[in-house]
Amino acid sequence: MTDSRQPATQDRTLITREVYRVAIVGAATLKGKELKEVLEERNFPALDVKLLDDEESLGLLDSVGDEATFIQSVLPDSLQGVDIAFFASDESFTRKNWNLARKSGALVIDLSYALEDEPGGAVRAPWVERELHPQGALTPPQLESTLAVAAHPAAVALALLLLRAQRMGTLRSVVCSTFEPASERGRRGMDELHGQTVNLLSFQQLPKEVFDAQLAFNLLSRYGEKSMPALESVERRILSHLEKITEGRAVLPALALAQAPIFHGYVFSLYLEFEQAATAAGLAQALSGEHVSVARLPEDSPSNVSAAGQNELLVEVRRDARHERGFWVWAAADNLRIAALTAVDCAAALARMRSKGRVQ
Repeated sequence: MTDSRQPATQDRTLITREVYRVAIVGAATLKGKELKEVLEERNFPALDVKLLDDEESLGLLDSVGDEATFIQSVLPDSLQGVDIAFFASDESFTRKNWNLARKSGALVIDLSYALEDEPGGAVRAPWVERELHPQGALTPPQLESTLAVAAHPAAVALALLLLRAQRMGTLRSVVCSTFEPASERGRRGMDELHGQTVNLLSFQQLPKEVFDAQLAFNLLSRYGEKSMPALESVERRILSHLEKITEGRAVLPALALAQAPIFHGYVFSLYLEFEQAATAAGLAQALSGEHVSVARLPEDSPSNVSAAGQNELLVEVRRDARHERGFWVWAAADNLRIAALTAVDCAAALARMRSKGRVQ
């Protein structure tokens, strides 16, 4: 497999003469930490990066580059002069504070999905936009657009796979089982899965504040009644984002989302059946390319563990045992990494729409 830590083609979106003042709201969250790491790895042209979060995280020591810093409160003054504000917080915290960024004139990039129905915003996935418009002839958002919602990482992964699979021919059937990691529910989800695992092995009562059900050593098709959001609503969001970012040009799958007892990484079991004759090698070649690495050897079979920290989707293709024109695509992707990469690409795309940054 390729070394996904090397600069990818999407880095061309960051070639600019401008530099920006950046704020990460929700800097102490899993998405916020991943976002900060991606900004640093890709040398995003940031003159300054502010780390902001709720009261529970105030004063936590962190770093930006080689400099130590503290996580600060989200106040009107803390967002003044900010050019780009990333919201990696939970939905309620984003809704409460995003207008502070908008009033300051900042571009807003939402990783929480709280703003997906706000006027003037759009669900965006630059990887998919370049797949649909390889010559760059895409229809851009309105010039005055200052809001982008980073598409759900599962939707981004499925969009790339489906759009490329369609190069092989007409799809007769598309069915996908998607396995959700606990990290999609933030650190609380991670801690609860850990706590349930430890308590089960020691015959103690299970914590159930997040999932309201036993997740450890278990697969769930739905959460308990007290859990919010419901797993079904996440499933609907993935399909909604998939339809939006593919501009209606991909066959939408029959999708079943299950909560898996894993900490990080989405895993997809995608069944594709074509109208025409096809080969596994041909499908593998069609899927392979930018952002997608196809396993060539059995020992390279993708997993959520092997996908951790990778900047691309890991994929394996095999023919169905009974249907000559049916194929299984087994894929894995780091949910936090894909979300952060999508958000940074969204920021670069919106920033290019402005004639110049405020900071020279």
